[in-house]
Amino acid sequence: MFLPGAIATVYNCRAASEPAAVLNHTYPICNGLLSIHQRTAQTARACNKLHTRASDSSVQGVESERADAGQQQQHPVLVVVGGGAAGIFGALQAKTVFPQMQVVVLEKGKLLSKVRISGGGRCNVTTGLFVEPLALAEQYPRGHKELRGSFFRSHGPRDTVTWFSERGVVLKTEEDGRMFPVTDSSTTIVDCLMNEAHRLGVVLQTRASVSSISINENGKFALHLVATNGASNEVAADYVLLATGSSQQGYGLAVQLGHSIVEPQPSLFTFKVKDTVLTELAGISLSHIQAELELPGQKCRDPHLLQTGPLLITHWGLSGPLILRLSAWAARYLHSSNYQGTLWVDFAPSMDVNEVFETLVNHKISFLTRQLGGPAPGKFLFVRRFWHYLLQRENLDKMALWATVPKKSLWQLATLLKRCAFLVSGKGEFKDEFVTAGGVPLSEVDLKTMESKLCPHLFFAGEVLNIDGITGGFNFQNAWTGGYISGMAIASLASKTFEVKLPSSAQIFLFCSISQPSSGMKWSL
Repeated sequence: MFLPGAIATVYNCRAASEPAAVLNHTYPICNGLLSIHQRTAQTARACNKLHTRASDSSVQGVESERADAGQQQQHPVLVVVGGGAAGIFGALQAKTVFPQMQVVVLEKGKLLSKVRISGGGRCNVTTGLFVEPLALAEQYPRGHKELRGSFFRSHGPRDTVTWFSERGVVLKTEEDGRMFPVTDSSTTIVDCLMNEAHRLGVVLQTRASVSSISINENGKFALHLVATNGASNEVAADYVLLATGSSQQGYGLAVQLGHSIVEPQPSLFTFKVKDTVLTELAGISLSHIQAELELPGQKCRDPHLLQTGPLLITHWGLSGPLILRLSAWAARYLHSSNYQGTLWVDFAPSMDVNEVFETLVNHKISFLTRQLGGPAPGKFLFVRRFWHYLLQRENLDKMALWATVPKKSLWQLATLLKRCAFLVSGKGEFKDEFVTAGGVPLSEVDLKTMESKLCPHLFFAGEVLNIDGITGGFNFQNAWTGGYISGMAIASLASKTFEVKLPSSAQIFLFCSISQPSSGMKWSL
């Protein structure tokens, strides 16, 4: 009998009283390569013992039937390459839906390393702004067309919030829509994911890099592992989930299994600006700014290159959410132009140039005997140092009185406030928490299951794919969604090949669940 798409655990009256922890054994993080085989074998033996005990009573004859058919119960193995958000979440989902599966996560470095450092150590888990699938998909420079389908309908921001809430992690929404744990600590998210992995019995293997992958003579995946101490080993798997982020390792493994790679390039970076006076103002932030990026040889305007949001002045140029969003949408353009361009900044996006000019004139009339270098006109809310910088850009003496400034100079100042040019000369230093544009083309993956169209039983999730979002929790949401879909699909596929044979007169209880076992449903066979 096949039990597709569900958690299928066979009990009789005696076995039902025995602890379910036999299946959901808790494992510590493993650091030795041999631990994978040892612990997987231990779990397999534990599962077999549970089924054997069940068979000892009212379900006698199952083993004899299986032997007569020349078959032996096999527990499918899923190997997840990459212990980041997407990989861990995919592993949890697969193990939750189909606990008989042996799930191993391989990570060459530290588990959940980006989760730990993202959002300044607070972890921007997801977004509270764009929760509808179509609007959410539009926040992905690479993927905004392909993700309009079932992707975020399968698991969106609301589902992410619910998943963490059910495990005791409460998220809060900040003014800009970013969602963080109420503890303001990424450790809360890391601990939640790790505790769930241990509870379910997911094997977590660190300090092991997968150097190559192939299909063996039995039709299974053969993964060659190399540890940091030089030791090597080989692991066989029925299913593989590649969730390696933007590492060259993952791209190489995908190529070995027949995939192509869109050239990886940095996304979500800051701008270097040729302006030594500006960089002396490092630390000043401006809350509501609009900016448009103009690139060399640009033939037509791209609406995505016009963004609004907070702006931050740094020691090398400009940063902040506004700049990061522009860098995401312009990632490939900027790479082609050697990160050169012109940034046109509007410091008063809620006003047109005439309203700005009128504001300056009225301020002059009201404060004729005050110096230009005093407080900026109230509507602009500039700190004094930045106001002085703007006056200097127009060669206006901050010691001069407002009464001495001609209207022509005020018009030029108004024009500067509405369209101030900054020459972009490069990108800021690439940081670990930032993302990469490029990876496995989405055309080579079934986004309804995250399974490869070229290699059966190979799945992808996260940044290894050519998907990247703007700043604000969108890249983590991609990880949660991709991990969820792939984990569900792997568990469903594996359950269909996991055959349970019972005598026709036996009665069993089938416990079905997606997240946690629910009430039993009686099946008669």
